[in-house]
Amino acid sequence: MVRVRRPAVRTALRAAVAMVCATAALVAAGPADAADPPAAKSRVEVEIPGPEQGGDAGSGHARVPAAGGPAKSAGRLSPAQREADGAVTKLIDNGSTADRLDVVVIGDGYTADELARFHADAEQKWAEVTAVEPYTTYRNLFNVWTVDAVSHDSGVSGDPDSATVRDTALGSYFWCEDIERLLCIDQPKVDAYVAKAPAADLVIVLANSAKYGGAGYNERSATLGYEGISTASAGHPKSGQVAIHETGHSLGKLADEYFYPGVPDYEKYTGPEPAESNSTALTADRMAAQRAKWYRWLGEESPDGGPVGAYEGGNYYVTGLYRPTDNSLMRVLGKPFNLPGVESMIAGFYQHARIVTPLTPTDRTLRLRHTAKASVPRLFGADGRQPVVRWYLDGRELKRFEGRTEVPVAELWLFDLRTHRLSVTAEDRTPSVRDPKTIRTLRSTATWTVRL
Repeated sequence: MVRVRRPAVRTALRAAVAMVCATAALVAAGPADAADPPAAKSRVEVEIPGPEQGGDAGSGHARVPAAGGPAKSAGRLSPAQREADGAVTKLIDNGSTADRLDVVVIGDGYTADELARFHADAEQKWAEVTAVEPYTTYRNLFNVWTVDAVSHDSGVSGDPDSATVRDTALGSYFWCEDIERLLCIDQPKVDAYVAKAPAADLVIVLANSAKYGGAGYNERSATLGYEGISTASAGHPKSGQVAIHETGHSLGKLADEYFYPGVPDYEKYTGPEPAESNSTALTADRMAAQRAKWYRWLGEESPDGGPVGAYEGGNYYVTGLYRPTDNSLMRVLGKPFNLPGVESMIAGFYQHARIVTPLTPTDRTLRLRHTAKASVPRLFGADGRQPVVRWYLDGRELKRFEGRTEVPVAELWLFDLRTHRLSVTAEDRTPSVRDPKTIRTLRSTATWTVRL
């Protein structure tokens, strides 16, 4: 997500949103500094999804209340409802939370009698996420947790119209900042449920609604550490795509690739080189000459269509900034990530996941009767490629064990009473990553001490 701090630029951004959605009436906001009134400090920046009719992935950002929303007296839950509230289930179990990217899914607007449907909705939405690369290939790097949030009312505020107010656990509501499709939540209430899960790297809130909408809360949580919150309607066919686009920001740290024609201050970018990996002020020739940004991918055919190049327009600006391809998921819903985007997403996955998990404890010395065991997740790429697994004794590779995930100490052929160091290393040699710095993160090791 791009942080725009100049007051004129924020005003232009809101003008752009108004052009995309005639119902949008965003409050003007200046830079987040000491001059902001106290109320502004309780607001957070979220991305607005593109209109339902059309392919735009987003339509700018708005500052929305971190807490609150439509007010309604909270109804009391029965003892049985309170008992069900906050229950945690591991929907997808791929290993230790320390070695996996943990996704927490929370439903809002589900009564106690509707929790089974929430679990089915969560499973369906995760299936939609993992149908998109690189999630498909790397789905075994993820754990998925559900946290049951029992609501007094079924459904959420703003559905079917702005006058509808419901009492729900997370305070979800459409018509946030007068934008019908902007689905906001009460973040402190969400965090109270997120904290119940053993770990959280990414949060998805599913509203019990078939109305189109969502939001991207793409700032890292200062208290719980998760990368962001994606809100989505559980019953709308486009909501999975909205959520995946938002993870492009939170996990991949990608910029939006759409732009605003005809909007003052967004016609031409004249600022410094953007930080995001998929946005640049360099033409393709200059990128190649400077060996910058996605130069390693220039000319390659991208899964979203056409070769990787420097396509003018992106990061909200019509000219002066370039995107890698014409229509990736960071611009258009229903499209895949482009090649540079896939690389950034994989890098984001490996910020939270390790590719080797020791199954045999590493805090004790293994003897002849013991076996060193490790877990290496299976990949599901179309090319059938799997991680390369190698074993080492005191730094010397034991090539006869390559590809194995367990080695008995007796097979090490130890001939002295010294303590030795046995290690296993798994390396993901994906062709989807070309940046040497990222390549180094696709490797992890587990180590034991062994002796006769």
